Amino acid sequence: MKMTFGELCSRDVVNICDGRKLGHIDDMCIELCDGRIQTIIIPGRGKFFGLVRSEQECVIPYNKIVKFGVDVILVDIGPS
Repeated sequence: MKMTFGELCSRDVVNICDGRKLGHIDDMCIELCDGRIQTIIIPGRGKFFGLVRSEQECVIPYNKIVKFGVDVILVDIGPS
């Protein structure tokens, strides 16, 4: 399955443990040798019109990604 970064960023990221929507992918770390995704990064919620981050960003290792769906990316990061 091939997907562009823009397609990934448009999907909601949802934690399957509690059904909580975490946000959208803002960035990711990729292993340059083989092109595999190492982590996806979800920004913290904005405090002032989304410009100033009030929380730490959420870094999710690839092995915690359960499924890339059509509209959503399911992850298993445990309860919040």
